[in-house]
Amino acid sequence: MRVRLFLSLTLFSLLLLGVSATSAQDQRLKVVATYSILGDVVQNIARDTIDLTVLVGPDGDTHTYEPVPQDSVTLSDANIIFENGLDFEAWLDDLYTASGSKAQRVVISTGITPGTIGLGDEAGETDPHIWQNPYNFVHVVEIVRDTLAAADPVNAVTYQLNANAYLTQLLDADSYILQQVQAIPTEQRKMVTSHDAFGYFASRYGFEEIGFAIDSVTTEGSGPSAADTAALVDAIKATGTRAVFPENIENADLVQQVADEAGVTVGAPLCSDALSPADGPCPTYLQLLRYNVDSIVGALSQ
Repeated sequence: MRVRLFLSLTLFSLLLLGVSATSAQDQRLKVVATYSILGDVVQNIARDTIDLTVLVGPDGDTHTYEPVPQDSVTLSDANIIFENGLDFEAWLDDLYTASGSKAQRVVISTGITPGTIGLGDEAGETDPHIWQNPYNFVHVVEIVRDTLAAADPVNAVTYQLNANAYLTQLLDADSYILQQVQAIPTEQRKMVTSHDAFGYFASRYGFEEIGFAIDSVTTEGSGPSAADTAALVDAIKATGTRAVFPENIENADLVQQVADEAGVTVGAPLCSDALSPADGPCPTYLQLLRYNVDSIVGALSQ
């Protein structure tokens, strides 16, 4: 009799634990990040305290992303949506409205002084690629930390501690980039990339952008004209630019053509608007920062 009572109480306790665990999981914040780089930062601060969904995944081009029906469901269920802003996610307003979502929208570029695109058809337009300067993402980490703590005060200390650790790693990455760039003579710090994603990097670390193999407009439509390509080739030759860099979100064929015509090296593909898959060179934002500078230094310091 006692054995049966003990077994019954044990089974009841296990059932209660299971219900409690399920309940705790159901109460976790449902959080959306619009692109993979931002999603990685959110994940590092929240760890397993939230349910995180990233809309535009590794190697995805957020500029040209076309939402799928599941995205509407995801937004309708979300508590918080972290977005870049600066017109990076031009499709998000319509998706949010269509989903009927009541989620809090948090624009992580708020408070950051935006740069402008310096070359090409969109010269003078706002540059949304703020993550290419890690100092901008110091501010982003603080926004994510404070937003999560306000929405989930039970885990506020966890968010604070995780953010502190991540900020240290972020500042270490910035110091690493500054150190590595010193290997490139000043007159060789000239860059040609697929599109206008590296303005913040160039400004922070003292590079000159010579041009883009694929203009930012053409990532969403037709390719550059023969005249535009010829002008870029002439600019590379005139400035002594040593390499042209493809990007992980773009086809590298045009970059190869430009490099061949200019007689320069094709550098390793840079991670521009997205992380790589887990088996790629930049599966996290911190790895992206180090990988990109290593690739740039490797091509331009020779």
